Amino acid sequence: MNLKQCLGAICLVAVTSVCAAKDDLVLGMQLEPPNLDPTGGAAAAIDEVVYANIFEGLTRFASDGSVVPALAESWEISPDGTVYTFSLQQNVKFHDGSDFDASDVKFSLDRARAETSTNAQKQLFTGIDNVEAADDGSVIVTLSQPNGALLFNLAWGDAVILSPDTFDKAKTAPVGTGPFKFSRWVQGDRIEIERNPDYWGEPAKLARATFKFISEPTAAFAALMAGDVDAFPVYPAPENLPQFDADPRFNVVVGSTEGETILSTNNKQPPLDNKLVRQAIAHAIDRQALVDGAMFGYGTPIGTHFAPHHPAYVDLTGNASYDPEKAKALLKEAGYESGFTTTLKLPPPSYARRGGEIIASQLRAVGINTEISNLEWAQWLEQVFRGKDYGLTIVSHTEPMDIGIYAKPDYYFQYDNPDFQQLMTDLEAVAGPEARAELLQKAQQIIAEDYVNGFLFQLAKTGVANKDIVGLWENSPTQANDLTAVYWK
Repeated sequence: MNLKQCLGAICLVAVTSVCAAKDDLVLGMQLEPPNLDPTGGAAAAIDEVVYANIFEGLTRFASDGSVVPALAESWEISPDGTVYTFSLQQNVKFHDGSDFDASDVKFSLDRARAETSTNAQKQLFTGIDNVEAADDGSVIVTLSQPNGALLFNLAWGDAVILSPDTFDKAKTAPVGTGPFKFSRWVQGDRIEIERNPDYWGEPAKLARATFKFISEPTAAFAALMAGDVDAFPVYPAPENLPQFDADPRFNVVVGSTEGETILSTNNKQPPLDNKLVRQAIAHAIDRQALVDGAMFGYGTPIGTHFAPHHPAYVDLTGNASYDPEKAKALLKEAGYESGFTTTLKLPPPSYARRGGEIIASQLRAVGINTEISNLEWAQWLEQVFRGKDYGLTIVSHTEPMDIGIYAKPDYYFQYDNPDFQQLMTDLEAVAGPEARAELLQKAQQIIAEDYVNGFLFQLAKTGVANKDIVGLWENSPTQANDLTAVYWK
């Protein structure tokens, strides 16, 4: 071989090596999931890894928020709206090689709605009276009353289908039907997935993907700049975005999320059980200052628990306008002219930690002192979400259109309003979009006027990615990093 041929061979090897490297992806996440079972955990980070990638449901959310078929190829609805007959996709296998059929759907839905269910969104399934596997390829779901949101509910990560043979492995070694298979989990560092060669649908373009957990914003910045991470779909330090935007190697995408960021309030803990006190807190908060200070301008102030981009949204920010003097007057009326002290327990995300300092200062200005505790997610889930041992906390609820959580008296902010609960029951029976919008608007007004929580801002999706990556979601209609259509140019 002469020198020219030798150089050509070296170049060919180099080009082949570069091309081979472009079928994998390293994706940054700030939070590591506590486990990988979306049917048994409330943490958004679970779905951010497994939704649509490893696990699938009968339906799923598309990138634009619409509900589309997944493991259900199609469905028919009875004239009275109480019976749904799902025709399932054919030739579907779980990642362990076992066949998927109607019995798996029955098992999963019955498990989710059982009395002993630990599903974080169990209310999604409460209207289901019976699930029948008519044959291997079809499932009949019978409802106690019509529910216009059933297909939407079944698209949640909490409604994915697991096999009765492997469901108990889902927390650490999930076995699903999706286009990617679980490969390994290096605790504290990363989760690796690989393309499922036997996928029933459109195969994934990526051969491998790694979810890399980087909790510190400075480390996230360094990892992107060094090329150790290819994309950070929810970048944790918005103050760096102008620098990435000016760098030709990256694309910066600012989209919307379903994340209502709230000053969640323990409605059963005195003095927060007093509506006047909660109203005072609402008027003590300068939401725009919070967005500017904690999120560097990325985010939309809200006055209720509902996404501003939703057609049924009502702008109720005026109901909780920034008015410190009014806040002081309300505290005096409530019998707390000298103020009081409560806890403010903050999970790890920067919106909570940064936002907590700002809110603590704003509350202090009207006489409310807060004892701040910075918690890791496991501590937050144990103390706040499950234990209800808190006064105030800051968290983004990233589930899609989840106003129904206010109808759960045992939910962690412990709001118990029978009128609201009845409204949610009425909503389930309504299918028409106009009638549903009217009820949803009424629901928004009830919780705003009850000042259940301090409604702060809608979380923006601030993402950074290598400019040659195609297919990452711009918006987040659900809490997911859907890699099913992602590829390199």
